[in-house]
Amino acid sequence: MSFMLASPAFDDHGGIPEKFARDGENVSPPLEWGDAPEGTKSFALIVEDPDAPNGMFRHWAVYNIPPVQHRLKEGEDVSRFGEATNDFGERGYDGPQPPRGHGMHHYHFRLAALDVERLDASPANSVAQVWEKAKPHVLAETELVGVYERGK
Repeated sequence: MSFMLASPAFDDHGGIPEKFARDGENVSPPLEWGDAPEGTKSFALIVEDPDAPNGMFRHWAVYNIPPVQHRLKEGEDVSRFGEATNDFGERGYDGPQPPRGHGMHHYHFRLAALDVERLDASPANSVAQVWEKAKPHVLAETELVGVYERGK
């Protein structure tokens, strides 16, 4: 098998339940992963929306996830790991909130297996900055895509 990421809350390319959107409970969805490559020393996770009107919009980054971790529970407190500042200007998870009537947006949950235990990053870093710091250390990457459309 190969490195994989899934959620019991929605299928790949399936609809993200409103509970996980900013208009809902705004809690992070449960995520599960497996078959990370040998030599994985940590994981980094980001969530981004390439369909945003002004280009890529980043909703979450969690990094320094230890290699023994293979899931995040729904709404799990991940403060023991590193979290970046998202494009809403908040540290932590903020779910889908596309403009009303803008159509379906695709949310890419990207998980990277890294060859370092810790990234040199801080909560002041943006999601994009954390991902740039992770890129040189990526052993493998996997992705789960969820879709969401906000009501009119």
